[in-house]
Amino acid sequence: MLRSPGAASRWERASDPGQGAAGNSQLRADLARREADDEDRSWPANAGATTILDPGTEDDLDQEIAAFLIDRRARGLSPRTLDFYRDKLRLLRRFLTAVGVDDVRAITPDVLRRYLLYLGRSHNPGGVHAAYRALRAFLRWFVLEEEPGGWKNPLRKVRPPRVSIEPLEPVPVEHIRTMVRTCRRRTFFGDRDRALLLCLLDTGCRAGEFTAINIDDIDVGAGQVLVRAGKGGKPRMVFLGSKSRRALVAYLRHLGTRDGSAPLWVTNQAKRLSYSGLRDIVRRRAKRAGVRAPTLHSFRRTFALACLRGKMDVYSLQRLMGHADLSMLRRYLAQTVEDVRKAHQRSGPVDNLL
Repeated sequence: MLRSPGAASRWERASDPGQGAAGNSQLRADLARREADDEDRSWPANAGATTILDPGTEDDLDQEIAAFLIDRRARGLSPRTLDFYRDKLRLLRRFLTAVGVDDVRAITPDVLRRYLLYLGRSHNPGGVHAAYRALRAFLRWFVLEEEPGGWKNPLRKVRPPRVSIEPLEPVPVEHIRTMVRTCRRRTFFGDRDRALLLCLLDTGCRAGEFTAINIDDIDVGAGQVLVRAGKGGKPRMVFLGSKSRRALVAYLRHLGTRDGSAPLWVTNQAKRLSYSGLRDIVRRRAKRAGVRAPTLHSFRRTFALACLRGKMDVYSLQRLMGHADLSMLRRYLAQTVEDVRKAHQRSGPVDNLL
């Protein structure tokens, strides 16, 4: 429900670049105040917990968001996915509060368009689309859960924001080669880091999947690695080439006899390597090699591009990378098209022969 006639004017100023700075300042002040207030509100902190909010302690919108997050948790979604929904719906909640909407049934297509326009001022297109996806999941859940009579999902009339398909930045292969050369053989850190860099690239795993691998998950002879903790809880098999397997065998000698459920990638104190630990290793090796430190995910990009350039079919690559569909691979395909364009520039007959 709209709380006051004045809310509409603030809301219009929020999404209309032609309105004065005073209106924008007012909305920013409202959002900043709500953001500070939200730090002490219970729904963001407790929405993923088992405790359900007390009726009457929050308004209807807060309770619906909390119930949605509990539903997501009950489905067994990962903590990272729950954080994604919580963060994006916090953005939605603050905007709706600032414009005077406190009930899901009061959300209209116009409200949502203005929300996306507002986000576009502080988020890149990918960030706006991420907020749209969280909003879409929430409203679909609301329709199924509440079955509100006479109310239709307003998102049906709102077109999703466009996201341009831009080339993704991989790790230059020469940089990886130089980083590997810094790993001193026959030492724990050197053999571990050499195997780690090669296997991270050769498997195309996400960083979280990579650090979750256990001794039992690998078959060095067959070059197979079972990824148990795949995205969405879906396991899959990835593979290692002969160079990666030799590096892995050299590293495993340092571990000695260990229980099969023990972690594969460990510190010198035999503790499982964390995400931040993996990132620090890559950064240290990059610093020693004198190259720019790559992100962990850029290894995955390099894997995808190398496979496509090596003529792997997209369906096999989809399975190896653990993608639910081909939408993400389109970004890598766009980059291989750029490779073809450059090849034509170098070898096209008209420019080069005539």
